Amino acid sequence: MLVLTRKKNESIQIGEDIEIKVLGVEGDQIKLGIHAPKSIDIHRKEIYEAIQKENNKAASVSLDILEVLQKNNHTK
Repeated sequence: MLVLTRKKNESIQIGEDIEIKVLGVEGDQIKLGIHAPKSIDIHRKEIYEAIQKENNKAASVSLDILEVLQKNNHTK
């Protein structure tokens, strides 16, 4: 993991298209501003993990349905 120190109004550049700027520090929280192309999804990690969990659950249900359909086609 790369660890960088930044102060308020300083930025981190990721590639050509992504800039992360420290907008403020309040107690133990920091406020970040992110400039990135609209095609890049940006989520808090806990939200990203919840989305991945739901996607995996949906994919699993889809596979279960496909298995049922395949069994039905073989029994006809």
